[in-house]
Parts: sequence; C-alpha cells; structure tokens
Amino acid sequence: MSDAKFASYPSLKGTSVLVSGGATGIGESLVTAFAQQGAKVGFVDIAAGPARALEAKLNAAGGTVSFIECDITDTAAYRAAIAVFAKAHGPAQVLVNNAAFDQRHEWDKVTPEDWDELIGVNVKHFFFAIQACAPAMIAAGKGSIINFGSIAWMIKAENLPVYESAKAAAHGLTRSMSHTLGKHGVRVNTLVPGWIMTERQLTLWVGPEENKLIDANQALRGRVYPVDVANMALFLGADDSRMLSAQQFVVDGGWANA
Repeated sequence: MSDAKFASYPSLKGTSVLVSGGATGIGESLVTAFAQQGAKVGFVDIAAGPARALEAKLNAAGGTVSFIECDITDTAAYRAAIAVFAKAHGPAQVLVNNAAFDQRHEWDKVTPEDWDELIGVNVKHFFFAIQACAPAMIAAGKGSIINFGSIAWMIKAENLPVYESAKAAAHGLTRSMSHTLGKHGVRVNTLVPGWIMTERQLTLWVGPEENKLIDANQALRGRVYPVDVANMALFLGADDSRMLSAQQFVVDGGWANA
C-alpha cells in the first residue's frame, strides 16, 4: 500500500459507534479508524486476547474505546453488551454490523445445526442489533447502520453456500429497514468487501493460484486491505453521507458485477 493521506470527518468526533467482531481483521481496522476520528467506540468479539490488546493500545493513544467479550449469536448477551456501551458512551449513533465467519463448507455436508449456526453468526445478529439500537436513533432523528455483505455470492464463489445466503440476505435487510427507519432520519446501507487481505485470509486461503485469480478479476492492480473497507465505513458513518441510504457500496478493487 502507498502512504496515502486519508480524510478526517469532524461529525464523527464524540459520536458513539458500535462494532461487532472488532478484534481482528476488518473489524480491528474499523475500530481503529473510528477511534482515530475521535469517536467513542464500543466493540464486541469472542477473541478476548487480541480485543483487549487493541482496546489498551487505542486508549493509550488517546482514544475512547471499550471492549466486551460477547458471542453475538447469544442475543440476550449481545443486547446486554449494547446496553452497557450505551450507558458508557451514549446510545449508538453508528452501528457497524461486521461480525461474520466465512469458514468453507460443502453444500452436501451441511446439517440443520450447521445452517442455524452459520446464519446466526453471519446475519441474525444484524437484525437484533438494529432492534436494540434503532429506537435511540429514531429519538435522536439521525443515525447510520452499516450492514456488511460480501462479493462471494455475486461472483458465485464455491464452498460457501450458507455464508453466501446470509450475505445476500444482508442486502434484503438493508433495503427493508432503510424505508422503515429512513422517515426518522436513520440511514441503512450495505458495505460489501471483496477479497480482503486480512491475516486470516493470507494464512488460510491466499496462495499463488488465488493471487492469479485476484489479478485476473480485479479491475485495479494491487490488493484490497482492511483499511480500504474502514475508509468506506467512516464515510457512511459520517454526516457526509447524510442523503445516502438503501444502497450497497462495494470495496473490491473492481471485481464483482454488483
């Protein structure tokens, strides 16, 4: 990556932001980016070690960041965590529904239990986080909800059928809630990452053949990194995007035909 200079968003300073799955990968970049803008960031994850290290690092740098260890598939526990963050930072004005699990799985080996688990971690918590956070946004007359999708279903990726079903459903949730909440000044959009070069991806799945595939399909040279996704999230969370809703914003180097 180049040493690019990125934008600052004054409207994010002091804003309460909630991020799910914020300990590593794209989530870590989201938490870091919002904290560096002066937002008050609460985030949840099951990876307590990396999360606490990130929390300490950002607070030592002057941020206002709080972490709660939480399994987002436990709806009651997640609601309780959201309430704790609201008490500490004020009700969330920006909700970033990021947490997901893209474990590969073969369609003919998926059990009903697998289906429920994968839907739970990849889209169910989006809805219940919205249900918990939207009333305060409605009362304030403003807010931004960012649902994370994926280009996987757009490019017909293999061995991810339940994950892709959940990520496609995120678009439906965005479209539905955008009209319901838009009359109250709340924006709802889908942020769609491409193949992002996280540590997990590089360790498990990106090798020579995969790099050839990326080179053949991206319109732009180079690789897409978590910071590129976080930069879009900042824009969607800030007042600069005040008249954008019900849309999908694809950050994939120009791969998917969205």
